[in-house]
Amino acid sequence: MSGEDDNEELASSELGTIEYWDKTYSTEIQNFEDHGDIGEVWFGEDSALRVVRWLCDNPAVKRDDRILDVGCGNGMLLIELAREKFCDLTGIDYSQNAIELANAVARKQNIDIKYYVCDMLANYDELIEGGTLLKEYDIVLDKGTYDAVSLHPVDAKKKREKYIENIHRILSQTGMFVITSCNWTQDELISHFKAKFELLDIIPTPTFQFGGKTGSLITSLVLRKC
Repeated sequence: MSGEDDNEELASSELGTIEYWDKTYSTEIQNFEDHGDIGEVWFGEDSALRVVRWLCDNPAVKRDDRILDVGCGNGMLLIELAREKFCDLTGIDYSQNAIELANAVARKQNIDIKYYVCDMLANYDELIEGGTLLKEYDIVLDKGTYDAVSLHPVDAKKKREKYIENIHRILSQTGMFVITSCNWTQDELISHFKAKFELLDIIPTPTFQFGGKTGSLITSLVLRKC
């Protein structure tokens, strides 16, 4: 958990570097090939399923909505959505190894999902250049990617601002952004995104009590473009 000061940045970490994730997913590719192990599900399977349930239960969400998972990793969040009959699914990750793993997992389960190597910190025009990504998505998902951006050892604040700008631009006018974080609190996320987004809903996550106060290790919010 970070501090309460909106201007406070997280301490940098190797989790904010592509080198860390390339190495991690290289190992997970080998484990998948050798043992069929899909690798770590970021924040655990329950965290992903809470997002899936929210999307399934929301009458404003349609099964043919254009859904983009940013920082998709092994792709399991999108696979869970495909099992629920969502049909227009795209995953991106800046790690080539992550995309190779996601494609391998999807092929083994005979599920059709589009995966691309793509860095959400690139200029917007580069993101959609050549048709890699659509100009607009109805729903964008983030489970830990904003956290990783926040941990970058160089100009993390500027990278966070660029990320927020690109998420805003790639969403349709009525689009929703579903973000799950273990590094930022609910109030901090709302503060970071408030210039371009408003809070639509809070996806309940497990809470704990300590010293008479209630807290949560994970925050999961649904934001809507202002």
